[in-house]
Order: sequence, then C-alpha cells, then structure tokens
Amino acid sequence: MRKTMTMLAFALIAASANAQTIEQRIAPCLACHGENGQSQTENTPSLGAQQASYALIQLFMFREKLRVFEPMNEIAKPLTDDDLRQFSDFFAKMPKPAPPAENGDPARMQRGQALVQQHRCDSCHNLDLSGKENVPRIANQREDYLAKTLAEYKDNTRHGYDASMADVMAPIPPAQIADLAYYIARMR
Repeated sequence: MRKTMTMLAFALIAASANAQTIEQRIAPCLACHGENGQSQTENTPSLGAQQASYALIQLFMFREKLRVFEPMNEIAKPLTDDDLRQFSDFFAKMPKPAPPAENGDPARMQRGQALVQQHRCDSCHNLDLSGKENVPRIANQREDYLAKTLAEYKDNTRHGYDASMADVMAPIPPAQIADLAYYIARMR
C-alpha cells in the first residue's frame, strides 16, 4: 500500500509540473483529499475550510519531514514557502465538509458529546469544533481518520508541534476514542 501511495505521489507531482494556476497546482492534493474539500479516501483527511495557519504548519512539517508520511513528504518537498501559504489559503476557502446524511445513533452521539465537553475539546477547537488559528477544524472530518489520529496521539506515534494532544488523549480508553470520532464526524 505504501509503495502504491508513493508511486501515486510521484505521478501526481509529474502531472502538475507544468501547472500554472493554483487550481492546476493543487489538483494533486485534491485527488486524495477530495475535489470539493471532502475526502472520499479512507484515512485521508478532508481539507475543506481547514484553518490556513494549521494547514501551513502541517505542509511545512511534511516538507521538512518533521511529520513523516512518504507520499505527503514527496509532494511537499518541492514546495516553496509561498506555495505553502497559497495552498493553505486555498484549503481554508474551500467548503467545509458535510456530516454524513444519517444523524447517527443517539446514544453514541450523546456519549461523544459528553466526552467532547469532559475533555474540553471545544476549548482549543472552538465550540463548533471548527478550529482556530493553528488548531485544526475537526468537525465533520472523516470518522476513520479521526479515530486513527486520536489513537496515534494516545499511543504517541503521532507527534504534533506540541504535546497537548498526547496529554489530552492519555486517559481516554479506545472505546471512548471510537465514540469521540463518531460524534465529531457527525456534528450538525
């Protein structure tokens, strides 16, 4: 799978080498992250309405290999600082991801909402979990991506630019991670 993703990254880079407009240059990003800002690809985040400051930091981390995911490292490698800013601003202006059509299981939604309040997710991510500044939008993110990312923060295999998420996730058991991801993905 990783080899296939790396080959895809190289193909996308080659295809966009002569691109001129931001829309043409960002096409490789949207191939995985969703044309309309909402990813249809498993374990791949939606980028629509993502905070520009957060996206900029993440792209920089990928480019500098401070965050390692080979396809993203390869795609970000040739990007200039100006490119990173343009891409981040583009993502921020895309439409925000929509929640799934179904409302979700009421009991799981209630448990997830209680966990968001208990662990004060809304103190950094905003009341509607839309994010702010260098804190990401997590509302209506893909459930599989949220669960994966929260678990990685918990087991300390995903490193942010500070330790706050590892500290927040440390006391949360896996079953609660599933409820958090379920709720956050379905926020209305």
